[in-house]
Amino acid sequence: MAEGLDLLNNVELTTLVILDVYLAIDWYNQNMNFDGLEFLIVGSGFFGSVLAERVATVLGKKVIIVEKRGHIGGNSYSGLCSQTGIEEHLYGAHIFHTSNKRVWDYIRSFSDFTNYQHRVFTEYKSVIYPLPISLATINAFYKKQLRPYEVEAFMQNERANENIVNPTNLEEMAISLIGRPLYEAFIKGYTKKQWDKDPRFLPANIITRLPVRKNYNNNYFNDSYQGLPQNGYFKLFENILSNPKIEVKLNTNFFEIKEKIPSSCHIIFTGPIDQYFNYKFGALEWRGLRFVREVLNYEDFQGTAVMNYADELVPYTRIHEFRHFHPERVAPANKTLVVREYPQAWKVGEDPYYPMGTKENLDRYELYRREAASISNLHIGGRMGQYCYLDMDKTILLALELFDKIRVRYAT
Repeated sequence: MAEGLDLLNNVELTTLVILDVYLAIDWYNQNMNFDGLEFLIVGSGFFGSVLAERVATVLGKKVIIVEKRGHIGGNSYSGLCSQTGIEEHLYGAHIFHTSNKRVWDYIRSFSDFTNYQHRVFTEYKSVIYPLPISLATINAFYKKQLRPYEVEAFMQNERANENIVNPTNLEEMAISLIGRPLYEAFIKGYTKKQWDKDPRFLPANIITRLPVRKNYNNNYFNDSYQGLPQNGYFKLFENILSNPKIEVKLNTNFFEIKEKIPSSCHIIFTGPIDQYFNYKFGALEWRGLRFVREVLNYEDFQGTAVMNYADELVPYTRIHEFRHFHPERVAPANKTLVVREYPQAWKVGEDPYYPMGTKENLDRYELYRREAASISNLHIGGRMGQYCYLDMDKTILLALELFDKIRVRYAT
């Protein structure tokens, strides 16, 4: 079924591109019956899907998942572009990486993974540099020929130029870690675009570390395990949710059925925690994204999967070219799919992407967290539920750990 046009939240079509989505599975369309239901999960991203699978498989309990979108998988969803056959990550690049063997063993039980290694470059003043900052970046930027054993002393000198001991904002934190020249080139403009705020007015804790590699390693991640689901994220989620005890209801608003759910039912909510409580303490702030997609008549547009744009005057932060995510697949010789990513202001009701972790927002989140903790049988988790940015592996681990607690309750 080609249902892509119904699925595009915050996605701008610049050409007639439709994602081919395969939803013709009977168990998606069963009527919901809440009689005796013990588990209802809101959202079919990794947090909700993993818990549904564990509850159904280990506890043997029926689970209903309600999903507001027209597809499973949350922001990790991927589908095929009908014009090119290239698989696209609809909500931005999602590279699976982890050093947690429990998570890696769990997720690989539902899909084989490729050996894809993520590499990112950034353009600054029309020059291309590798990210994260490495010996190659430093030597190219400063026009030097430093050796690995010379990097630390060089960086110490750069940091000492401003001697920031107690950074109070993001700008000071970044300069204290990598010095002003690298900050001005690779962090300042990108951050302004990402958050629509001068880094001097952003909290220092947004950047807790900026790794500097003393060698030429340009693998973006340092984790032990890395790759992409061999048959795509959609197939991965389809496999996770394949247990017949799991019933998925798409295009369903939880708040329209909330009052019908038995009080004894466990509710696992992965949506915005403030929405669950009808914003009683005020709305938590997020940063939004807009994706502009285009099919181009080239075999290869940028030569890499992701290119960042550090200059503030370039309105987008990065370009994804998805043919590079699966080099093992046959892609068209004369067409490629690129997606430009634009940060944008967010308002309630739109898809949230990055939490605005100011003190005011974190204090407000704590009020919601305490409210949720006081309600028996309510479990709130995931990126939106916990109001924090979570990598996929961390999300899966948190879901597995929550299931460990639920399992203990059922055993006693």
